[in-house]
This record gives sequence, C-alpha cells and structure tokens, in this order.
Amino acid sequence: MAATASSMATTAVFMPRLPAKPTRCSASPYLPPRLSSTTSSFPLKAFPESRRLSVQIRASSSEETSTSIDTGELLTDLKEKWDAVENKSTVLLYGGGTIVAVWLSSIVISAVNSVPLLPKVLELVGLGYTGWFVYRYLLFKSSRKELATDIEALKKKIAGTE
Repeated sequence: MAATASSMATTAVFMPRLPAKPTRCSASPYLPPRLSSTTSSFPLKAFPESRRLSVQIRASSSEETSTSIDTGELLTDLKEKWDAVENKSTVLLYGGGTIVAVWLSSIVISAVNSVPLLPKVLELVGLGYTGWFVYRYLLFKSSRKELATDIEALKKKIAGTE
C-alpha cells in the first residue's frame, strides 16, 4: 500500500500540469513544460519543430575596443606617484586608519542589524529623510538651482579655490 502511494506521489510530481484549454486573459503566451534530463517520460521529440527555440550567439572582439590594462604601465605609474609623495608615513597612517574605520563600521553595522526592529526603524528614518530631501531640493526648479549652487560652493571649498 505504501509502495503504491509513494509511486503515485512520484508520478504526480513529474507530471506537468497543462491547462484543459488555453485561457485568453493571460498576457504571457503558453509555454511548454520545462524538460529535465532526469525525466524520460517526456522525450524532446514530443514537441513539434515549430515550438522549439533556437538561439545562436556569436561573440567577437577587436583590438580597438579592447580595454585590457597593461600591468607594467600601471605599476610604473603607481611607483612614480609613490615616489612623488613627500610624507609617506602620513599616507600609511591614513591608509591604516581607513582600514580600521571600515572594519569597525562593519562591526557596528552587524551589531545594529542584530537588534530586533532597529533596522526597520532606520529604514523608515531613511525613507523619511529621502522624502524630505526630494521635497526640499528636487521638486521645484528654484530649489534645484539652490542645490546646484550649494554643491558648487562645496566643490570650491574642498578644492581650496574659494
């Protein structure tokens, strides 16, 4: 009894479910069931040639469009820039500090994510701030101009040209 029930269940799993008649309200066309190499109950010849899809793809490349990077040129460029740096210890200190800051921020973010409900609250805060920013700076033409002038002033301040 158990053997027949399991064989019937196995047969039911591998049988495709075909609609009794095609429905007209569906936006997608009728597709035949997906064929698997493990099932032999549906041979490929069961579908007519007109229903098989054939796709041919040809890839080629040319020398003009190649974006390969010359490693020797990259290394010489980096060596020249490193030799041009006057205070190498400061650069190493900033680089090490950046690595430590990224590591610590990863720890803090994983700790915040482990607190229940806090990530969802922070998502709501982010959505609220995004909505305020869009309303304040992007919705009206005059506020977009104000944002552009603020960004240009910040660029000048960072570049030191102000």
